[in-house]
Amino acid sequence: MQDIAAELRRTVDEAALALAEVPDAEAARRPAPGKWSQKESLGHLVDSAANNHARFVRAQMQDDLVFPGYEQDAWVRVQDYQSVPWRDLVELWRTYNLHIAHVIEHTPQPALTAPRARHNLHEIAWRTVPADRPTTLEYFMRDYVGHLRHHLAQALGR
Repeated sequence: MQDIAAELRRTVDEAALALAEVPDAEAARRPAPGKWSQKESLGHLVDSAANNHARFVRAQMQDDLVFPGYEQDAWVRVQDYQSVPWRDLVELWRTYNLHIAHVIEHTPQPALTAPRARHNLHEIAWRTVPADRPTTLEYFMRDYVGHLRHHLAQALGR
């Protein structure tokens, strides 16, 4: 999993540089009523990191890939990312994801590649897996990085 950990680190380092250039007031601006600001979007990625970090660790101690979901809008609202200084939010997101890269890199191969017949990636993955098809932790970790890259491309206009 060296490749996915390296991709995550590279993505995070490049995006953190670009995000650091965004003024706080601009990051707090909502593009339209009911739409997330850049602060809230990055906060969502912090929430995704928190939930998936726990899932990646738990997956190494259980035989399935069944995990609780979370209410994304409620998590963003409750944590009031709008009031967090932009630089602090960027640094939290950056360091959390660098730790996830460490977890990915140190996950034993058998845990990564063991087929898991029981999972709920049809509900919680970014690119879902049918409930009747086995999947792996490796797939789920790659899916996490894809989800992160997708949101960053939107946030950075790439």
